[in-house]
Amino acid sequence: MLRLEGLSCGYGLFHAVSELELEVPGGTITGLIGPNGAGKSSTLMCVAGHVDLQAGRILFDEHDIGGLPAPERVRRGIAVAPEGRRLFKDLSVEDNLRVGGLIHKASLFKADRDYVLSLFPRLGERLGSIAATLSGGEQQMLSVGRALMARPKLIMIDELSLGLMPKMVDLCYEALLRLKQDGMTILLVEQNTDRVLSVADHVCVLESGRTVWSGNAADARNDPELAAAYLGLR
Repeated sequence: MLRLEGLSCGYGLFHAVSELELEVPGGTITGLIGPNGAGKSSTLMCVAGHVDLQAGRILFDEHDIGGLPAPERVRRGIAVAPEGRRLFKDLSVEDNLRVGGLIHKASLFKADRDYVLSLFPRLGERLGSIAATLSGGEQQMLSVGRALMARPKLIMIDELSLGLMPKMVDLCYEALLRLKQDGMTILLVEQNTDRVLSVADHVCVLESGRTVWSGNAADARNDPELAAAYLGLR
């Protein structure tokens, strides 16, 4: 589905990520983890077209998309729920979802919205509410839901659980597993390594913009040195 070959990206002369190799198979959850400043968010935003690709290739469905503008990548099937959510705070929940689906025919809106609401029933109770009035967990649900309205093949989610109450984290991860069951491909950046390892099929660990480990999530959890050094596990 997604393959990064020698990807280097950053801002101007600054390299946030260097020579990253990553493969995200279709229908799986891949976790991208590591300490703050490792380059995780920059990787997602480069794939989405919002951070400069400095070297390497981004292959999506075997096509090199590294030179495409961000809107075209959305049309190809890539969506992102960014860190910080970046909602339209003055719009209602329903209108935020509507914005997410603008690349498709208006006739598809209801079916797509209803699917999002089946994942996040709490949003159904708040459709007319202004996004700024939602709780942090509800805003995270809306961010993911808005990305899903674009009908992506791949959804990239940056810091799903950051700042959320445990119950909201549980609800978001339940939705993640439902998405996987429905065939969605997911690339997940997450500071809660225990949670991401509980759902991921594959894991890539970054440090200072470079890959230090890549493989099956089960192998990562069972590697004592890796777990102690990078995963916050003992």
